[in-house]
Amino acid sequence: MQHAKWIRFIAQFAQLSRRQRQAGIALLRGNTPQDATVALLESVAQPHLACPACHSSHAHRHGHAHGLQRYRCVPCGRTFNALTGTPLARLRHKSLWLAYADCLLASASVRQAARQLNVHRNTTFRWRHRFLTLARTDRPLRLHGIAEADELYLLESEKGSRHLARPARRRGGHARQRGISSEQVCIVVARDRTGQTLGFVTGKGALTQLQLQRCLLPVMDHDVLLVTDGHAAYRDFAAEAGISHEAVNLRTGIRVQGAAHVQNVNAYHSRLRAWLRPFHGVATRYLPNYLGWRWILDARRIRSPEALLKATVGAFPHLTVT
Repeated sequence: MQHAKWIRFIAQFAQLSRRQRQAGIALLRGNTPQDATVALLESVAQPHLACPACHSSHAHRHGHAHGLQRYRCVPCGRTFNALTGTPLARLRHKSLWLAYADCLLASASVRQAARQLNVHRNTTFRWRHRFLTLARTDRPLRLHGIAEADELYLLESEKGSRHLARPARRRGGHARQRGISSEQVCIVVARDRTGQTLGFVTGKGALTQLQLQRCLLPVMDHDVLLVTDGHAAYRDFAAEAGISHEAVNLRTGIRVQGAAHVQNVNAYHSRLRAWLRPFHGVATRYLPNYLGWRWILDARRIRSPEALLKATVGAFPHLTVT
């Protein structure tokens, strides 16, 4: 290659993304992107390798298939690999998984990721929810100190369903009934002052005390101070659970009463709504995945594609409890 052409070729590397540059370096070193992905996944699975059928750890190597080391279980004879029983089992294009994890961390839409990776949009849609199946479960175990809770409502959506239970809406549409109704889905968000956040899809219609007992009671410390607005369901839940409770009367314009306010959880609501807007509607059945995805981004516990790929198979970074 002529020197001038070489200079022009090297200059184009500045236009590549970080993931593309890393893939280029891997190729120059003789490692393909698929090799790097497989090596990462097998290093995660190796310490806990066990037969998914009988859970025995007594297995021996049994050849390779689709780039992965296969194993045969000695007691039951079943064969398996590092991805058997994980959300990534039977998915193809392993060489693109780290690049797709980068797309998730960048909140790329299904079509944006498909164009970037040169695959069909159905593939990136399938990957989105496979990648989030376990990653969304990486949440704080308890809320401590002062915890704020508030609810928000999204219009119920059957996006992607072949058979709708109601007439289709055009361009998102609007609820036919005024106020809170069964056309809207309630999401309760609880957040303590350390930033630990939990989101729950409670169901259609207005929030109830029983829904709060099911969602919040298992994750609240017994000595927590729960701060909410004046909704009666929170008051009744706190009284029944024996939890200290303070309500802020937002209707009268009082937003802060000393340390009692719901500014943190309302700010989280605002970020969540703004983040959901570019997706142009989220199917209600997938809302828990999106709440987990938003927590991954907001908490910044998973900051690299490698860490997200590990979380996809259940290997989470250590959760510090404060």
